Amino acid sequence: MNRPPTVDARRPTDAVGTAVGVSAAARRVLGLPELPEQSEARAATQRALERVGGPVGLTVAVAPTVAFVAADAAAGLEAAFVALGVTAVLAFAVRLARREPPGAAVAGLVVAGVCAGVAALAGEARAFFLPSMLLPVVFVVAYVVSLAMGRPLTSLMVHPLSGGPRDWRPYPDLRRVYVVSSLVGLAMAAVNLVVRVVFYLADEPAVLAAIQVTATSAFAVHFAVTLVAARRAAGSLTVPAPAPSSR
Repeated sequence: MNRPPTVDARRPTDAVGTAVGVSAAARRVLGLPELPEQSEARAATQRALERVGGPVGLTVAVAPTVAFVAADAAAGLEAAFVALGVTAVLAFAVRLARREPPGAAVAGLVVAGVCAGVAALAGEARAFFLPSMLLPVVFVVAYVVSLAMGRPLTSLMVHPLSGGPRDWRPYPDLRRVYVVSSLVGLAMAAVNLVVRVVFYLADEPAVLAAIQVTATSAFAVHFAVTLVAARRAAGSLTVPAPAPSSR
């Protein structure tokens, strides 16, 4: 008996492929050398990093924190508040100039304001990092609950971008990617929380700032690696076409 045809689970090529083709044609007309072909993994990594803001977005995200800690170390807490305010406003302007969602730009100002308010009430620089210490707690709880429910957290964040079928659970390769990635994310969040608590108790705001910068970058890398693995797993899937209904 003939086997039913199969259809590829990957999404069709989007406008990016057209743009690349136009660019290649233009280079040939101008007599310029061809660019080396970009690997699928590298392209997916770049797209994932762009989703979290890219290098500029990551720099803008951590700039207020770095400015606060540097000014506190150099001139005290009052100067740190001034540096934080100036840098937060500049970060807000850069986000708007980059046409990021206004909500994200406003959220950056709100977070900076909340952290500054906590530090002002406590009268010490390390208290600036208390609100951000709640984030790894939220992630630890979210990872544990999602894994217990059979819906790993990374599947909710990554699968819509993977090009895979709507329901990934019947596919062992995709399920393995999301479970392993969520376990790694859980470990990262737990370590992040423990390290923050240790250096908060040691009153090391500079180290706390370094941890925050590192954690932001680590999240971006983890997201990118998961997306690459998910796209590769989804790209190797074939879904049986529905059998013709009998009349």
